[in-house]
Amino acid sequence: MAFDGIAVAALRSELDRKLTGGRVYKIAQTDRMELVLTIKPAPERGGGQVRLLLTADPSLPLAYLTSTSRPAPLTAPAFCMLLRKHLQNGRILSVEQPGLERILRLRVQHMDEMGDLRTHTLVVELMGKHSNIIFLDEQEQIVDSIKRISSLVSSVREVLPGRPYFIPQTRGKTDPLTVTQEALSQLCAETAKDPAALLTAAFTGLSTQMAQELCFRAGVSDIRSAAALTQAQRESLYKALCGLMEDVRAERFSPVMYLQGGVPEAFSAVPMEMLGDLEAESYASISELLEAFYARRSDVVRIRQKSSDLRRIVQTILERDVHKYDLQCRQIRDTEKRDKYRVYGELLHTYGYSVPEGAKACVLDNYYTGEKLTVPLDPTLTPAQNAQRYFDRYTKLKRTNEALSVLTREVKAEIDQLRNIRAALDLASTEGDLAQIRQELEQSGLVRRRPETRSGKGRAKTPPARPLHYISSDGFDIYVGKNNLQNEELTFRLAAPTDIWMHANDMPGSHVILCGRGLPLEEIPDRAFEEAASLAAWYSSGREQGKVEIDYLPRRGVKKPGGARPGFVIYHNNYSILAPAQIPPIREVQD
Repeated sequence: MAFDGIAVAALRSELDRKLTGGRVYKIAQTDRMELVLTIKPAPERGGGQVRLLLTADPSLPLAYLTSTSRPAPLTAPAFCMLLRKHLQNGRILSVEQPGLERILRLRVQHMDEMGDLRTHTLVVELMGKHSNIIFLDEQEQIVDSIKRISSLVSSVREVLPGRPYFIPQTRGKTDPLTVTQEALSQLCAETAKDPAALLTAAFTGLSTQMAQELCFRAGVSDIRSAAALTQAQRESLYKALCGLMEDVRAERFSPVMYLQGGVPEAFSAVPMEMLGDLEAESYASISELLEAFYARRSDVVRIRQKSSDLRRIVQTILERDVHKYDLQCRQIRDTEKRDKYRVYGELLHTYGYSVPEGAKACVLDNYYTGEKLTVPLDPTLTPAQNAQRYFDRYTKLKRTNEALSVLTREVKAEIDQLRNIRAALDLASTEGDLAQIRQELEQSGLVRRRPETRSGKGRAKTPPARPLHYISSDGFDIYVGKNNLQNEELTFRLAAPTDIWMHANDMPGSHVILCGRGLPLEEIPDRAFEEAASLAAWYSSGREQGKVEIDYLPRRGVKKPGGARPGFVIYHNNYSILAPAQIPPIREVQD
């Protein structure tokens, strides 16, 4: 989700409500493009102390109130020292946003060296690669900025000390707060773009996702060209836009985070009707939402980065095993002709006396089928020697087939395990999950043990298996394993014999246990089965299919063959259910 003008409007409303009248207590530049302002709000606004994080990082420009302290360098950069000189102990007069631009203006009043009151403005531009934090004087002249931009970098606007400050005019864009129905209708008539692309290109502050939301509310999401909109559809689109702008004017914001499978997917300052199928979490303020969203997203990114080495190892071994398995299967198919050589040998032993000397082939009666069979011969050998040669070929191919049958079973088991591990890496959400996956790889001999682990010294203890835990709508416990070791623990140690075991049919996935409280299978509510099956479908490699066939049966019917790899089980007499791959609206318990 883009940090668009709507989100900035919600943030401006929150900052103006909490910070206006407050005093700037501390200023720290915690990173090259990041500032943290510690502010003491006015007593009538709650008092205490809050931190305002401002970052102009081009990859992730942000601004929000945070409760997290960040370490500052021992020596403050020049820009930080400048702000301390002019803004420290200053009083915040207002927090403003020009139109729906992605810009915040903090006006601060302070006393100069002569004891006179001065007003300076700190401008925070949250515009992607053009983001910046700019300090202005009373005449709107640039005093300095956290990132200086010369004419060699930008021909539109220089951001240098002494230059006048202005907002670059976005070509062809207008303020959606001032749009009229006639103007929107004319824009629609003049463009072949789809309605969402038109809104994004024509108005400031509207991200692609917000434009798609407006089209969804107006019921024109499927229209390919804005010019094809009927008058009624244009009126509906204008009504949706006006409704959103009225919420912005009235500061009616309801910050929401949208998650899929527990992973944050999007956020918005207003509820998004088009994301109604995702899990929604509401927040009291946009700052709380932004801090939670990016903290959780960074956790996901960090775990993915930490798992990259394991993913590469698993993928390399998997590709090697698949190639080996295909080669072995071709070799096994080559051994299928071994019985033909055995028959050749037996027929030559039986009818060899009738084969003329030096013959290159002979036609014999096949007493197995009652038909004539042509047997190729080596003319330099006797019939008995030709028979022995065929028996030797048969014996060699038989031994090859037996050896390859064992090898292919082992390689196929390893392929299945690696595919399960690859799926488990997608589910890993903590460093403990990654540690368990690595432990499985080490125990299976797929990766070398780390040097410090051979003696058992100097290695942190692997966290215990912690499967996911949900409570069904009817109050039944549902557990989901996230890797093979957790699956093993879940199925054979945690689950009772009468609990219901579930797994996606013929594909990698999690073991899911529906705790039945000792009830017979037929007495457990259908809704609990459906919710557990949906979890089994979601936590499988078939989640992209939409619906997945799920096998289920009492846990007592699930067996682990001797010597089988972790997570591998066999079962018979199971039932099946076709379940949607989604997380049902049930409560997750943090064990």
